[in-house]
Amino acid sequence: MSSYLHVRNVLVSLAPNGNWMVTYSEDAQTGGVGIQQTVIRSDSMDKARETPSNMPADPSANKAAEASASSGIAKLTKRAAITQIIAAVVANITIISSGMGIGFPSIAMMELTNSTTSVVLTESEASWFASITSIMCPFGGLLSGYLLDKVGRKRTLYCINIISVISWAIMSFASRTDASVLFVELIVARVIIGIAIGLSSTPASVYAAEVAHPRLRGRLTLLTAGCTGIGMLLVYSLGYMFKEDWRYVCTICGVFTGVSLITVIPLPESPSWLVGKRRPQDAERYLKVIRAIKEDNHPEIKAEIKSLEENVARFRSSETKKSSKLVQLKKPEVYKPLSIMCIFFLFQQFSGIFVIIVYAASFSVEAGVAIDPFLSAVLVGLTRVVTTILMSFISDKFGRRPPALFSGFGMACCMFGLAACAVFPVADTQYNWIPTALLVAFIFTATLGFLTLPFSMNAEVYPTKIRGFASGLTIFFGYTMSFIILKSYPTMVSAIGNENVFLFFGLVALLGIVFVYFFLPETKGRTLQDIEDYFRGGKEANASDADKQASKA
Repeated sequence: MSSYLHVRNVLVSLAPNGNWMVTYSEDAQTGGVGIQQTVIRSDSMDKARETPSNMPADPSANKAAEASASSGIAKLTKRAAITQIIAAVVANITIISSGMGIGFPSIAMMELTNSTTSVVLTESEASWFASITSIMCPFGGLLSGYLLDKVGRKRTLYCINIISVISWAIMSFASRTDASVLFVELIVARVIIGIAIGLSSTPASVYAAEVAHPRLRGRLTLLTAGCTGIGMLLVYSLGYMFKEDWRYVCTICGVFTGVSLITVIPLPESPSWLVGKRRPQDAERYLKVIRAIKEDNHPEIKAEIKSLEENVARFRSSETKKSSKLVQLKKPEVYKPLSIMCIFFLFQQFSGIFVIIVYAASFSVEAGVAIDPFLSAVLVGLTRVVTTILMSFISDKFGRRPPALFSGFGMACCMFGLAACAVFPVADTQYNWIPTALLVAFIFTATLGFLTLPFSMNAEVYPTKIRGFASGLTIFFGYTMSFIILKSYPTMVSAIGNENVFLFFGLVALLGIVFVYFFLPETKGRTLQDIEDYFRGGKEANASDADKQASKA
């Protein structure tokens, strides 16, 4: 499950869906972050936020915005770009481990419930094993905010890797002879890794955003999305190679996480955090490394440090008394998007997306997929990674509503097709490839819209002063829905059968299309202020209208 987490002045999206985003809220206390703009998934969305809605987006305007964004920042040289990319990649290796933790139940569930060489779990115990992580992630997110502020970005990455290693170690040496002990060990391990996944939702994205030059920042913050998917794909692949014993997979994942811990050691600490902690000399030293500048007292480094100090001072001076969050929730520009996003997450969860992600291998068996269920899980992971990359371009080109409508329609068709295959089995016919194609098509269409858009739009629709709180509330609701459906899925299959479960998911997707058509606003090309005014009732939501007006100006 994915989430936005309000970390003092930072709001971050974590997601098995792959969408990780960083939003710096102006109303929060500073933890050393010297950036005030929202870091979104793409450069074009950044420009949309920084350009007034009544101004044409001509090339000269873009150049001016770029120059403004770069003021107080050292020039981006080739060597500096390589250094910053390497630093961001190393920080995001931690996210690969988190992706492994998210996808692990998929490859472990079949042996945990059907093993002939070890004790097994009951259906109820297995569902707890699969779903407990969803409840624990928010607590890790809260702890992440505290650690980021107190010990810094780099040491927080240490903590995440250490906690993850402990979890993988517990599962690697879990009991083979006592079912009760095995269940307790697995639940403890999944609780720990749930906290680690929640912890990892923030530091890597924040670190990448803080060390990157403005020209690189948008793309480097996309790394978290790709690394989550890569982690899930890796654990699915390991499950296919070691399908006889999931403990081997745990051992490999633990070793990988240990390597991740070692790679963090040479990383420079974030200069933004160091400035916030009144350590300008250390900040200057690490900033020289990040910007690939060797000279002492370099004017560009001095200017950037000064800019960071001014931003920190501005945040501290703005810590005035603010109105109650509950009072803010009564305003239409808050409760309207809050209602819309919570309902969007409801349709996302109950259309079966995360059921397939978490139960990929066993779901493939129930769907009648002819190929090896572990290989089917690999196809699911590969499809998700490729489509997530594709989505980063589609969202900017086509907006939010068209991909969402197409996504819901495609998901519904795929689920209805799987329901038909459950009623009329095709396993022993020439059409045995159809369930596999439907499963891959479902993940493809889901990733284009319902899987990714709720998280990306959650960073756009709330006013700045309430964005952290409202987004966190929305994601907490999403986590709750995720836990409910993941815990209930095995019981649903036993109670009403596979065909009716698939039919239910398909009907929910159809209802989701209706909801998107009538209630989901288009945010492409809109500034944050435009979106806030729309929910307040002051402007139309159609971005194309704004674009037409801009072109006439």
